[in-house]
Amino acid sequence: MSQKVLVVEDEVNLLEAVKYNLEREGFTVLSATDGEQGLEIAHASKPDLVILDVMLPKMDGLEVCRLLRKQSSVPVLMLTAKAQEVDRVVGLEIGADDYVSKPFSMRELMARVRALLRRARASGSTDDTAGAVLTAGDLEVDTGSHIAKLKGEVLEMKPREFQLLSLLMTNRSRVLTRDQILERLWGHDYIGDSRTVDVHIRWLREKIEPDPAHPRRIATVRGVGYRFEG
Repeated sequence: MSQKVLVVEDEVNLLEAVKYNLEREGFTVLSATDGEQGLEIAHASKPDLVILDVMLPKMDGLEVCRLLRKQSSVPVLMLTAKAQEVDRVVGLEIGADDYVSKPFSMRELMARVRALLRRARASGSTDDTAGAVLTAGDLEVDTGSHIAKLKGEVLEMKPREFQLLSLLMTNRSRVLTRDQILERLWGHDYIGDSRTVDVHIRWLREKIEPDPAHPRRIATVRGVGYRFEG
């Protein structure tokens, strides 16, 4: 059964070109021309990947991505006509997995689509300690049930956040570089921005640190990466 890709793009010519190239690669393609319609189709059809333009009528792509992330970990590839740094940072902040700046080549887009889908397929097997229960004070992570608890209360975590926390706790007191984290959780063929690690670290700190601005559990090793200290 072919994988489903939802393309949300209001430029009809570009939408048709992306759709044609995806179908030629063997994907089943769903499409929408505004943000509200795209969000509805995403919820109803559960695509394997979403290609999402930033500038959309009715609801912009950033808002669509933010709302998607509340209920789904589907890979999201953002398309933006703006090359400014702020757009890429905001995309990472609200949970996008990768981005492509217009104009782009279809070859580049297809490569990023395939890379995102490969990582999504592999994400369930990244933890060597599957089934183990990791503890650090009042923090407990059950890698078998994928449940994390703080002071006995279940924490709401996106799959990648849980995987990152498990990886850090498994390597307690050891410094992991951003590249090591990216390769382990996002795959060696990840071609996005390494700052996505920093974003996920900040999300984790907001959930497990008493004072996220002065973290005690996840330490930053300047110029190197991160270390879990318990």
